[in-house]
Amino acid sequence: MANILMYGAQWCGDCRRSKRFLASTGVEFDYIDVELDKSAAEKVTEINGGAQSIPVIVFQDGSHLTEPSDNELKAKLSELGLL
Repeated sequence: MANILMYGAQWCGDCRRSKRFLASTGVEFDYIDVELDKSAAEKVTEINGGAQSIPVIVFQDGSHLTEPSDNELKAKLSELGLL
């Protein structure tokens, strides 16, 4: 299992952008499409305190980012020593 788990959907522009950014860094991540996995959609709602916002990116330290910018993702990856 990768150090990063990303919940998203194909129709979501922010999800596609975050997925591209993560791929460009070479950092391994697992992607779960919430449209195809009902339990993943429920997990997103749980993580977000009732909101269904995506993408949600969960890191190995247990923290997460919801709808992060590329700069926020880069900062978090750097903080975790992944860049």
